[in-house]
Amino acid sequence: MFKKLKEIRNSQKVSAEKMASILGLETKAAYYKKENGSVKFTLSEARKVSNFFGLTIEEIFFNDEIKEV
Repeated sequence: MFKKLKEIRNSQKVSAEKMASILGLETKAAYYKKENGSVKFTLSEARKVSNFFGLTIEEIFFNDEIKEV
């Protein structure tokens, strides 16, 4: 679900284990559940991720597409 996050993480060669550690999760499986959208990120977790990568929450978690109604 969070394709941008996965792309950023992979491009910067950051492991799922590292991301789990940053978020205070016990396993990389717990992180993968967040990255694939099975479990939602909290605002606090999103902030930790954005601070780690030096990007805004919007740049990581929101797509740039505008949908017409």
